[in-house]
Amino acid sequence: MGSQEVLGQAARLASSGLLLQVLFRLITFALNAFILRFLSKEIVGIVNVRLTLLYSTTIFLAREAFRRACLSGSTQRDWGQTINLLWLTVPLGVFWSLFLGWVWLRLLEVPDPNVVPHYGTGVVVFGLSAVVELLGEPFWVLAQAHMFVKLKVMAESLSVILRSVLTAFLVLWFPHWGLHIFSLAQLFYTTVLVLCYVTYFKKLLGFPRSTKQQTLPVSRMADLLPRILRSREDVAVAATVLESLLKLALLTGLTITVFGFAYSQLALEIYGGAMLSSGSGPVLLRTYCLYVLLLAINGVTECFTFAAMSKEQVDRYNFTMLALSSSFLVLSYLLTRWCGSVGFILANCFNMGIRITQSLCFIHRYYRESPHRPLAGLQLSPVLLGAFALSGGITGVSEAFLCCEQGWLFRLAHVAVGAFCLGATLGTAFLTETKLIHFLRTQLGVSRLADKMT
Repeated sequence: MGSQEVLGQAARLASSGLLLQVLFRLITFALNAFILRFLSKEIVGIVNVRLTLLYSTTIFLAREAFRRACLSGSTQRDWGQTINLLWLTVPLGVFWSLFLGWVWLRLLEVPDPNVVPHYGTGVVVFGLSAVVELLGEPFWVLAQAHMFVKLKVMAESLSVILRSVLTAFLVLWFPHWGLHIFSLAQLFYTTVLVLCYVTYFKKLLGFPRSTKQQTLPVSRMADLLPRILRSREDVAVAATVLESLLKLALLTGLTITVFGFAYSQLALEIYGGAMLSSGSGPVLLRTYCLYVLLLAINGVTECFTFAAMSKEQVDRYNFTMLALSSSFLVLSYLLTRWCGSVGFILANCFNMGIRITQSLCFIHRYYRESPHRPLAGLQLSPVLLGAFALSGGITGVSEAFLCCEQGWLFRLAHVAVGAFCLGATLGTAFLTETKLIHFLRTQLGVSRLADKMT
């Protein structure tokens, strides 16, 4: 596979991951808006905060170090030993789920069983779902290493959609089940996700040897950047990919931030009624929109950084992040005492900003001896910046005069103003960011052609 095809595959992997995250957040938002009509906010809050935190913390502690180790390093890789190493995530997951489950049940405050029944069952099942997901970790790493974009999209989309359908069905027909609904849906989600990966590789390994060689074009994802940056032409192509992905992430994050500020209150009004839109909810959601912008940029910069770093550089970076974690905890405590829940989001924004700065410094040094400047992807044209600023001002004025206490006719007018501004902004981006549009057309077109050939 040529470098153009490889970079096209990488572009598809990054852009599909970004789009998937946006899609999943929209699905979750719509699902929670539906659920709040049938269940109490206390139950939904326990699921979205307490139990989801248990699940995500278990997953992170059990597999994050293995993912970084197995998707980076030298070009010589014994995949048999790598897969054996990845299976260690399962016993680690069992340990962390048991330990954190004990913390959740014994050390943290247990909700009133009359308000949130079956809390203990929820803790057990969410911990179990984390272990089930770890059973698919070797398959996920193989798929990520060989850039099986369609597998990732199909597996995650199918599991999220089926979980949403099951949750909606159980909420509609068995609302008295409470936390049992979300526990069953979460376990179902992880089971479907793992089965998708297992089924795919089971079929793949049944192919003839020649077909497998064509289907598995690279040994692992971290080999891409060191291997394709050998000729001057390839360096130019790689810099273009990084610049374009940075631009795409910046545009996506800016769009969410600018329009999120003016439509947070309306979104929460639709989501949960006056219960959410009348308090501090709109301020929290507006602050989180800013956090989304930083998340989008960090996703691209940190991905490149870890792929291009040597083992020694990764170790030094991890030590730096460990020190920053301590400062993050202190800052979280101070900002939370100062401005409540918003302070915690601001602390996360600060932490993400530090990580972005670290990655930008590495990328600048990486391309210092090169004529290419991929960090130009973080610069927008003055016309497009003006369009974002104008859209933010117009939608802000629209929110002040049309939303959200004057009836649905005024709210629809507010939505129409936002739709017009969004269309104008996207049109301006299409006309001014011609390099990004050209990249999306050419690179994604190369990837589709490669898929047809294999």
